[in-house]
Amino acid sequence: MKHTPPFARRTLLRATGLSALAALGAGATRAAAPSADAPTPVQMWKSPSCGCCKDWTAHMQAAGFKLQVFEMADPGVQRAKLGLDAKYGSCHTALVEGYVLEGHVPAADVRRLLRERVPALGLAVPGMVVGSPGMDGPEYGGRRERFDVLLVQRDGSSRVWATHNA
Repeated sequence: MKHTPPFARRTLLRATGLSALAALGAGATRAAAPSADAPTPVQMWKSPSCGCCKDWTAHMQAAGFKLQVFEMADPGVQRAKLGLDAKYGSCHTALVEGYVLEGHVPAADVRRLLRERVPALGLAVPGMVVGSPGMDGPEYGGRRERFDVLLVQRDGSSRVWATHNA
């Protein structure tokens, strides 16, 4: 391996208009900064026969999330493993950057959670609310029920994070 003398590196950096520190800093910044276009990965557990789960997946993908979908007979098993009480249950459970997502949580609420980084277990939309993402297709005739997205704490308590279709 050929060794380049330090003065030759300095000369090269000066010739390109960069200081050694700036070159190092720029290289480090480029290497450390994630691409703004990189989709946010999400793991999701759902029943193989659930159509609304497929629609929620499409909603999330359209919002810049990349879903890895696992089909299982009872997604509630995964919900329990992740520590979410059954009272918050819906038809699918997901995990994004350490947060649990249960049911038809809108992508905008997930983005807000990831931006604010609040200490919590995750977000839940219990049940199957018509008008929520994935439950808003033409088969529902345009109906849109009011629903709350709950911020679920690690102790099992919750509070309203967002209200939709009010």
